[in-house]
Amino acid sequence: MTKSTLYIFFIYLWSSNIFGQLANESKIIKSADKIPIDSSVKIGKLSNGLTYYIKQNATPKDHVELRLVLNVGSILEEKEQSGLAHFMEHMNFNGTQHFKKNEMIDYLQSIGVKFGAHLNAETGFDETTYVLPIPSNDKATLDKGFLILRDWAQGALLNTSDINEERGVILEEYRFHNNAKLKMIKKYYPKLMYGSKYPERFPIGTKHNLETFDPKSLRQFYKDWYRPDLMAVIAVGDINVESIEQTIKNNFENIPLTPNAKERKLNKLKNHQETLIAIESDKEAEASIVEIVYKDVKEYAPNTTISDYKNTLVSSLINIMASLRFSEIANSNNAPFLYSKFYRENIIRSKEASNIKILTAPNEQLKGLTATLAEVERIKRYGFNLKELNLAKEYISSTINQRFLEKDKRNSNEIINEYINNFLQQEPIPNIDWIYKATNKILPVISLEKLNKSLPRYFHDENRVIIVTGPTKSTTELQIKEVLNKLKTQKIEPYKNNSSSSPLVGRLPNSGHITNTTRDEKLGITKLTLSNGATVVYKKTNFKNSEILFNALSLGGTSLYTDTELKKTAIANNALTEAGINGHSKNELLKLLLGKNVSVSPFIGEYFEGINGRVTPKDLETLFQLTYLYFTSLNKNYEVFNEFIKNQKKLSKTHLDSPLNFFKKEINDFLNEGNSRYIGFPSEDIINNSDYNLAFKKYLERFADASDFTFYFVGSINEDKLKEYAIKYLAVLPSTHSKELYNVPTFRPLSGKHSKVVNKGKDPKSIVNIQYQGPIAKYNHKEKLAFNLLTEIAEINLTEKLREQESGIYTSSVTSDISNIPYNWYNFTIAFYCAPENVDKLKNITLHYFRDIANKGIHDKDLKKAKEALIGVFKNNLNNNGLWLQAIVQIDFHNIPHNNFLLYENRVNSIKKEDIQSVVQKYLTKGYILGVLNPEK
Repeated sequence: MTKSTLYIFFIYLWSSNIFGQLANESKIIKSADKIPIDSSVKIGKLSNGLTYYIKQNATPKDHVELRLVLNVGSILEEKEQSGLAHFMEHMNFNGTQHFKKNEMIDYLQSIGVKFGAHLNAETGFDETTYVLPIPSNDKATLDKGFLILRDWAQGALLNTSDINEERGVILEEYRFHNNAKLKMIKKYYPKLMYGSKYPERFPIGTKHNLETFDPKSLRQFYKDWYRPDLMAVIAVGDINVESIEQTIKNNFENIPLTPNAKERKLNKLKNHQETLIAIESDKEAEASIVEIVYKDVKEYAPNTTISDYKNTLVSSLINIMASLRFSEIANSNNAPFLYSKFYRENIIRSKEASNIKILTAPNEQLKGLTATLAEVERIKRYGFNLKELNLAKEYISSTINQRFLEKDKRNSNEIINEYINNFLQQEPIPNIDWIYKATNKILPVISLEKLNKSLPRYFHDENRVIIVTGPTKSTTELQIKEVLNKLKTQKIEPYKNNSSSSPLVGRLPNSGHITNTTRDEKLGITKLTLSNGATVVYKKTNFKNSEILFNALSLGGTSLYTDTELKKTAIANNALTEAGINGHSKNELLKLLLGKNVSVSPFIGEYFEGINGRVTPKDLETLFQLTYLYFTSLNKNYEVFNEFIKNQKKLSKTHLDSPLNFFKKEINDFLNEGNSRYIGFPSEDIINNSDYNLAFKKYLERFADASDFTFYFVGSINEDKLKEYAIKYLAVLPSTHSKELYNVPTFRPLSGKHSKVVNKGKDPKSIVNIQYQGPIAKYNHKEKLAFNLLTEIAEINLTEKLREQESGIYTSSVTSDISNIPYNWYNFTIAFYCAPENVDKLKNITLHYFRDIANKGIHDKDLKKAKEALIGVFKNNLNNNGLWLQAIVQIDFHNIPHNNFLLYENRVNSIKKEDIQSVVQKYLTKGYILGVLNPEK
């Protein structure tokens, strides 16, 4: 389990809202009292040692998140049990006391719970978690849900035949994950996890042991470690706490204690004085990465006291300030690295560490490492300054205020993670009222002097590990040691703040006005027409207390560019916002906006241009200001553009070393052969011929006419403020009243029966991609919905056929779409990894499955499962601003009928088996495009 300090801070922040008063706020800074536990969560322990957590939470409605958590992972395996903690997780879905093989998944699918997307499990080094989200408005369903948890806890059948059948699935998962990244991790883990068993106990295990282990070893692991004193049952959702508590007692109290139980020991890392250096390469790696890990000298202990909480805030402040430093370097001209990330985390349960990760150009790892170490040395020598500290405090204060405002609108699947951490690592679970008051009391009195004195905990020479990975080895251990030695005497200047003193927005034109207001009562939306012709559409909701989502759209996009213009701007378009706005650089904007909860991102797509954003009500004016500036005041900076192009060239050199990336490129090239407007993976010529002036000019053209835009807002809106800002910032935008449409291309991608085989990579791993696509005579909403249901049905059945029956795959992907933008077109794609020798067999099973539907139709139970899945997802998202924003855009901008959304459940239920068979006959019998990735011969 990993956890950054900021993540811990936000875990605290998101705790519940019912109880929590500070008895004496003036004591909080000095007190060694324990952090209080949120009284709204019911915590108990059964006589057999099993722990339970129960929390009533109404978001989403009629839904509960259930977890079975075990303080058990792969670290507890004996050598001959390598991979069996994870194998055991699989077996709990393959036959239990009350659910014979496949019955459990079959039942859960019948109530709308999808395997993988909802129902799931995860095995780590130190813990195993089973995930079960189910409807909570039916007692029989709830009871069955807890029966499933009970069977997972101690009802696995573990028949030898079932174990042997599952080996193939696990081996396919091993194949699926055994990529360049994992291979390099396995090589450097002995240094990162120095002196421990972790490098020998990867959860996936070894291929040899997965093929050869005796089933008795798995049964022994289950007997030794699946026991109540190492378990927690957690329920968070729209439930009655007392009733659920009794259900837990009824199901789990009778699990017996294990006599002579093995001791659950915590595996620890050994400290080391010297810096350990790992340099690993794999020619299929698609990126060059450098990591510097400063492992704490002391063992990790949970933050249980108020004093600990203060230290957590200090860690959060350091996190923010260090992240800003490294981001500033990445955004500079001639940057030594392209991307950076600084964070605190538990690299393993017993050890916390400060981590710096940078992405470099190929063969420039040493350059990036040198610059990173120099900045760390600057921090160690001079610390941070007061301006940096104040910015970081603003960020935390703003964030906690936002979380406090949303305290009663949290989603159950967010809350439940806190209780998992409490069980596994004894992390405290105070409520948000306590956190809010504690933070606002402590934060202002954290001094720069004391914070800087704490820096040796975060940056030090002992227990340091430097990890360099990439497609090639471009540096040596000796070179890295030379850099470390030089830094000790190198002259380094103190950090200088490079923030802007000018306001975000300068002088504005005189305000416009609203010329018309209309109301759509069906959707609950209001439409404003502004004096410059721009349109504002908004819906006020109470789904969140402090969230507004934003989307601005206009037709046109790059479809209005000539072929030459398109190719010259394809890459350059991505560089346009890198220069900042209104004279503020990207780094200056980052600091100007640090204490605000706002994001705004303009885009130019193929058929639309627009802006996406989200904001809290208190920062709504800032969102309008940024929108205004992206229309009117985009910066132009040739140095920034040239740096961007240089970096694109560097990154493109290794991107196609990945077999998956290479395969995607080859298939897309094949599908678009003859398309004069196709860009695909950008060639060196495309990058070299990028025209910044042309891209900038075309951007100004796309955003020159506000009357052609509709601005959508959904969320906790103050209508008076929204209108005030719309008049002030949107009604004054330039307008030409052009009312453009997009151009429909004449080219159509490949359709019919074709095949393309690509050979790339050394691992015995293949990808099969089966794609049905082509033109449709008329766009049909009912057919689109039938296609969506077919996707659900195919995912269920192909998993059964290819994974469970054939043991041939680990997972499959089925996607579909029927669209009328920019032209009427359908696409249905199935993709999966498998062994090269199984490609033809699994492909033929898949094709036969769809031929069978075309001839015989589908089963009633499959249609029922698919309908439950679609409706379940819809209901769970119905009180979600994002779903409503998407729906309003579809209805208002794309002219989709209201009832497609408002009567969605009825429309789903109206689809018949014959409708599914009809779309298969119509669209999946006209030939398919087969793409196969095989290893190089």
